[in-house]
Amino acid sequence: MKTLKNRTVTFFLSSLVAVTSTTAIAHEPSTSTQVFHRTVKVSGLDVFYREAGPKDAPTLLLLHGFPTSSHMFRNLIPALADKFHVVAPDYPGFGNSSAPSVQDFDYTFDNLANVVEQFTEEIGLTKYSIYVMDYGAPVGFRLAAKHPDRVDALIIQNGNAYAEGLDNEFWKPIKAYWKSRTKAQGDQLRSFLTIDATKWQYTHGVRDIEAISPDTWRHDQPLLDRPGNQEVQLALFYSYGSNPPLYPKWQKYFRKHQPPTLIVWGKNDEIFPAEGTHPYKRDLKNLEFHLLDTGHFALEEDGATIATLIRNFLGRQVDAGRQEQLPLGN
Repeated sequence: MKTLKNRTVTFFLSSLVAVTSTTAIAHEPSTSTQVFHRTVKVSGLDVFYREAGPKDAPTLLLLHGFPTSSHMFRNLIPALADKFHVVAPDYPGFGNSSAPSVQDFDYTFDNLANVVEQFTEEIGLTKYSIYVMDYGAPVGFRLAAKHPDRVDALIIQNGNAYAEGLDNEFWKPIKAYWKSRTKAQGDQLRSFLTIDATKWQYTHGVRDIEAISPDTWRHDQPLLDRPGNQEVQLALFYSYGSNPPLYPKWQKYFRKHQPPTLIVWGKNDEIFPAEGTHPYKRDLKNLEFHLLDTGHFALEEDGATIATLIRNFLGRQVDAGRQEQLPLGN
């Protein structure tokens, strides 16, 4: 009887240890790849951001495109967070950040860059690599050219810093709006803000449309459809005309500071076609170059490939750069 009792106690304790161990294992990934959804005040605005990874690891700042938000990085963030501190904000007027009216906020790329700059300072980012895509390129390149000492590396995905690639049919009505900001010209651009146009951005040029989740355009479109948001987007369509005159300044930054750069570009993109990639080779010496057989939102179809390329690239470039900065004897 005593032996049976001892066996019962032993079994109970063994089961308890097994359950405890299983519970610990189930919660363990949260210490490295858990994505947190946060909001910080910047100049009176709520700026929403996604954050993951150890804060003492190299930081990667992810800057989204139109018409989406940090949501475009929802899969990339946990894929990198075991090794990097990953931060992805939403600009004002996008995603979960404040969306004041055009009367209450100046929707220009200069101002978006100012908000992102203040955001990085508010959350204590002093050194980072930048992933730029679409609208993220003029925002990120403004930030990099102003603070080259803060930038470890660049990752460029379908975002221009050269005139090549901006002369196709897609850009003609937008360029007309730059020249004549009339109501009639603006109304012609409202077709870019419809569900069909948003879906087209995600599906055009992809290898397999069934690989693209409809959650993408169904996430973005209700935000575009918020009252007053079309006026926000028209203001930014107009402000995009301020970017090409800055291309020479950004190119000078590339030549002078030579940031290590990874290009991962969807070559079938009709908005930022592959013609826009090759000029980077003129100015950047430390350049890794990849054209991917997909469309505008390359992460949707080739996210795993891009994550691997980023891990390998930053592992070489950022780690090497930080070793160079260590004092003698370390």
